[in-house]
Amino acid sequence: MIIIDEKTIFDLIEEHKPFSVALNGPDGMLPRVQETAVNIMNKFGIPAYVLADTTWGTCDLNSNGAKVLAAEILFNIGHTINTPVFEKNVFMIDAFDDVSFNSVAEKCSEILKGKTVSLVTDSQHLNQVDSVKNILESNGVHVKIGKGKGQLNDGQVFGCEFYPAMEVKDQVDANVFMGQSNFHASGLALSTNKPTYVLDPYFNEVRDVTEFAQMLQRKATLSIYKAAEAQTFGIIVGLKEGQLSKTFALKFKQELEKEGKTVQLFALTDITNERLRNLKGIDAFIQVACPRISTDNQFDKPVLSTPQANAMLKILRHENIDEYFQIPHWL
Repeated sequence: MIIIDEKTIFDLIEEHKPFSVALNGPDGMLPRVQETAVNIMNKFGIPAYVLADTTWGTCDLNSNGAKVLAAEILFNIGHTINTPVFEKNVFMIDAFDDVSFNSVAEKCSEILKGKTVSLVTDSQHLNQVDSVKNILESNGVHVKIGKGKGQLNDGQVFGCEFYPAMEVKDQVDANVFMGQSNFHASGLALSTNKPTYVLDPYFNEVRDVTEFAQMLQRKATLSIYKAAEAQTFGIIVGLKEGQLSKTFALKFKQELEKEGKTVQLFALTDITNERLRNLKGIDAFIQVACPRISTDNQFDKPVLSTPQANAMLKILRHENIDEYFQIPHWL
């Protein structure tokens, strides 16, 4: 069950005395966010709006939505980072899942006994890293937990940010990701180029996502080579507050024009194949909003992320593109 830190929310409301607040969180957590919003309205008698659009992380908080609603505080729930305040009036609220990892950690020990692994997880399971580490080590698995950097806590990864795992990748045989998310685990496998296992406590299974990650890389690499043949590029800036990378967009525009390419500039809130179909005369796209948009979705034309676009420029300059994903942050 998801446990939201309502005490911190209530304390902040009592301290700041807002006339209204907004709340959001990952899709799977929205029913619990709804409950918390109802609890706020019952306790304080103020409007508590649930922003029900997707929120993928600190790059996608929808603080603009809170401002449109004139909500004086936005509580972003379930994207734990190493600082509780992300921007003015946006508070990051912890939410942890109390599901037990004991059984699946025992299964993992049987597979990886004698190996050294990097143990990582996402926000919802950070509170159980130490207990899983103890189970693995008591069953003959050597465990490393990388130090946090940037927004990340020790042993934490985002879908595009992998600093703790990258810190120890040369010391381990494999990665072990605590949680159910192939999304996080596949990025972890690509960035470290290590076998990666998911400890899924919900289905009580250990999944090897290495082959799935390699499939994503093959697809991404094919898009790079297809884009290298394009003449007219569309460069897309994301309109979500944490994805507004105009500097990168203009850098790619300049670099492509040096290579004799034609460039048009676009801006989108949601970058989907359906939206891109409305844009005519474009051979390939580069989007500087979120790297996982490019790796995890299907598009009619090449849509490159920042690491892919950097690799494509190397191809145009007849340089090697090996290990283009093996960086700690894909932005």
